[in-house]
Amino acid sequence: MRIIIVDDEMLARDVVREYLSEHADVEIVAECANGFEAVKAITELSPDLVFLDIQMPKLDGFEVAELAGSKTRYIFATAFDQYAIKAFEFHALDYLLKPFSQQRFDQALAHARANLGAGGEAVEKMVREAAGRNKPLGRVLIRDGAKVHVINAEKIEHVEAQDDYVQIRSEGKSYLKNQRMSELEEQLDGQQFLRIHRSYIVNIAHVARIEQATKDSYVAILKDGGKLPISRSGYQKIKTVMQ
Repeated sequence: MRIIIVDDEMLARDVVREYLSEHADVEIVAECANGFEAVKAITELSPDLVFLDIQMPKLDGFEVAELAGSKTRYIFATAFDQYAIKAFEFHALDYLLKPFSQQRFDQALAHARANLGAGGEAVEKMVREAAGRNKPLGRVLIRDGAKVHVINAEKIEHVEAQDDYVQIRSEGKSYLKNQRMSELEEQLDGQQFLRIHRSYIVNIAHVARIEQATKDSYVAILKDGGKLPISRSGYQKIKTVMQ
């Protein structure tokens, strides 16, 4: 079994490494001290299992799982978030509450061995539910090859639907994210972002004014001069907000 250890605390990584030394059938292929290193290592090395700390700076464990995808399976570890643990215990392969013993660690590893053959649906569901519980999103993560873009939600100007993707416009740049529009809409702050059209969500703070385009249609004029179409239902919503 090929394993990656992810924790920002060196002592915590040492503990996991020591516990794994009791198991001859495992190979530690990487150790990572932060979420960015973890995403890169998981993507490049495709381990069977990742011991993943939840509380980390820059990217937390759930964000790492979102970016790295569902092919890899995870055992989460945390010293703090017991409420989240209860929510995830049926979705992640297992969780470890720090400090954990060799016996508890071995139980988690045995559970992982028994379930590695299962598909990644549980992890995908866990990631979706994590995003739902953490809404409204404070930031959006976008994976671009080996790069990871972290965009503050308040700096998003608008979002455009493109099939199973969304194109996010922020500070003059566009980013493509593999996510459905309806899912992102649920995660964004409804007081700040409005679905003004089937294909568009707009940040109200970036709307300069509303103009009538034709007899029966309107457009949102953005502060950067851009224009977004507004549906009839979208017009009723934004008209109320812009008054």
